[in-house]
Amino acid sequence: MPELKKIVALICCSFIIATGFAQQMDHVQEEPTDFMNANGKIYVVMAVVLVIVGGLFLYLIKLERKIKKLEKNSPE
Repeated sequence: MPELKKIVALICCSFIIATGFAQQMDHVQEEPTDFMNANGKIYVVMAVVLVIVGGLFLYLIKLERKIKKLEKNSPE
């Protein structure tokens, strides 16, 4: 479980760093952002990304629990 916490912390830190770069680049290229906001599609894109990332996290947690259960039950 400590390994999973390290992985989650690493992914969270990378999202924070990516958000910082995205905010800096917003001043350079405003046209794509304005296009997505004008059509309201930015929220759809963000919702899809969050669903995919959430599904991956749930899958990894479920998989790790199954592996630990198999390790406990396996004869050594």
